[in-house]
Amino acid sequence: MRFDVITLFPSLFDGYVSQGLISKAVKRNLIEINCHNLRDWAPQSIHRPVDDKPFGGGPGMLIQVEPTVNCVESVEKLDTRPVRKILLTPQGKQFDQKMAEDFASNERLMLICGRYEGFDQRVIDILNPEEVSIGDFILNGGETAAMVIIDTVARLIPGMLGDQESNIDDSFSRGNRQLEFPQFTRPREFRGHKVPEVLLEGNHAEIAKWREAKSLQLTKERRSDLLLPEQAIETELD
Repeated sequence: MRFDVITLFPSLFDGYVSQGLISKAVKRNLIEINCHNLRDWAPQSIHRPVDDKPFGGGPGMLIQVEPTVNCVESVEKLDTRPVRKILLTPQGKQFDQKMAEDFASNERLMLICGRYEGFDQRVIDILNPEEVSIGDFILNGGETAAMVIIDTVARLIPGMLGDQESNIDDSFSRGNRQLEFPQFTRPREFRGHKVPEVLLEGNHAEIAKWREAKSLQLTKERRSDLLLPEQAIETELD
């Protein structure tokens, strides 16, 4: 899978792509991450500006339409595979696991990272990207959001994880839209806190039943909005 990242700060990704599972996936050719400096498409002047003051006044600067559109159109031509263009913006649809699963079904994503006060509206009007937000908060730029999306999508690609089944029952995932159950490892006891006996007895049916109950309990307590209607009714009865 190919990721193209449009950014004013490509060096922010140097450490990210050289560590952990992402680095291993790149080396194994499971994913390809290409960062493109938006400033390379700026006017040929001393400072190579890509931003300007908004018409009508207001604080901050906007990223200009001309270098952005030229950059995206040029990068799109670098590979023959169809690309889904994703613009990272607080005004976008909120990113979640279902969206990640949808993105993972594609061979190529382009992530367009904003800065300052965002993009000239004509960037959206001309390129027609999908506008995506990773939450109801403001970042300094879209680069962090792009890393979140790459991380979430990449781990769904076959071969990315040592055990591909491990992402199915993660919180919010396709095998478990609820919160994941608590997990334990050695030692069996630490400072008086013991591993639940059911997990030590080897009865897989009882373990599965315990995990399902704990998953539902946590979801009821912390994220009741994730429950199906019939589960919500059961919660009220409880």
